[in-house]
Amino acid sequence: MDIFVILFLVIGFLFFLGGAVGILRMPDFYSRLHPAGKLDTLGILAMVMGLALYNLHHFTFGALLLSLKMFLIVFFVFLSSPTATHSIVDAGMRAGLRPWSKKKGKK
Repeated sequence: MDIFVILFLVIGFLFFLGGAVGILRMPDFYSRLHPAGKLDTLGILAMVMGLALYNLHHFTFGALLLSLKMFLIVFFVFLSSPTATHSIVDAGMRAGLRPWSKKKGKK
């Protein structure tokens, strides 16, 4: 069981690391929101799955309730993260922030 806990935690770390690298490497505001919105959601899912499995190592009713509460937090993040990303993009569009594009004529 500890192998699965470590595996989920490492996968979650890799998703968070990929999101951080994506935020640093993308060229503009709108492109940076994609890794921020997607990879943090997947990272928190993997991390919480690992923590919930670790919590259930000593199976009690209290440990089960705590694991369920952790998954409720993941459910809230799955609902709020795409909504927040969409709202931020909408605010940028309304403020007149133009998306990045390649300059024509330069090679």
